[in-house]
Formats: sequence, structure tokens, C-alpha cells
Amino acid sequence: MSGGVEWAVHCCVVLTAARGPVPAARLAELHDVSGSYLAKQLQSLARAGLIHSVQGHAGGYALTRDPADITVLDVVEAVDGAAPAFTCTEIRQRGPLAAPAEACTLPCPVHRTMMAADDAWRASLRAVTIADLAQMVTADSGPSTLLTVRQWLG
Repeated sequence: MSGGVEWAVHCCVVLTAARGPVPAARLAELHDVSGSYLAKQLQSLARAGLIHSVQGHAGGYALTRDPADITVLDVVEAVDGAAPAFTCTEIRQRGPLAAPAEACTLPCPVHRTMMAADDAWRASLRAVTIADLAQMVTADSGPSTLLTVRQWLG
């Protein structure tokens, strides 16, 4: 997973506390991260329909749906894409003892194991929403944490 995923997920949680659209520069300042790099992550979230941009003096970014309807997997796939983490190259069909293609009709044990792990990872991320994360922040850091963020955002 890229570092942009972490930034994007944190921004989505912050947007749950916002009173209105939040400028990208304000989100970057809050997290002390590069504004230009964060802008790329926000654009990815917008292309995926998870946030939208509001133009004008009071403009910025806002969630497009209820945070309970946005999963962590939605954010990961928006930023890093939906391709599996593992790509099988059929290495068993190469080298001096290569298996013939007709003997390789089923995925090998390595492929099956990696795909099972990918499926489990995606299921885990699909089971947690942005609303869940916001609740976890409140449970871990106290009820004033997101209120303080809201006040800081203005």
C-alpha cells in the first residue's frame, strides 16, 4: 500500500468532523504533509466519487456519502487501484524443469495462497467504514478529539 492511502483515510475521517468543505491546504496543514502530494490523493478520492470539490471562497473537499457508506477498501482502491497485490507469472512454466502449459490447468499452491490472503485483506478492509474509524478515534482519544479538529478547521 502506498503512503497516500494513509493520508487519504485520515482525510476522510477528518471530513466526518468538518462543518463544510475543507480546503486541501488546510488538510495538508493539519497533517503536516506535502500539499501537492495530498492533492493527488484527494483527486483520486474525487475521481472515485468518495469526496467532491466545492469551488469558491468557502470551497474545499467534502464527503459525497454518509461515512457509514464508505469503506476503508473504497479508499484504498481509489488511491492504489483494485488490482490484486499478487500477480502470478507462472514461474513453474520456466527454467530447465518447466511444467508444460497443459499440466498447469489449475493455479499453483503459491498462487492460491496469495489470492486467499488478498481476499482476506480486502474483506477486512471492506468490513470497516470511515464512520467506524471516526468512532474508534473517539473511543481511543476521547470525545473531544474530533470536536477539536472541527474547531481547528474553522
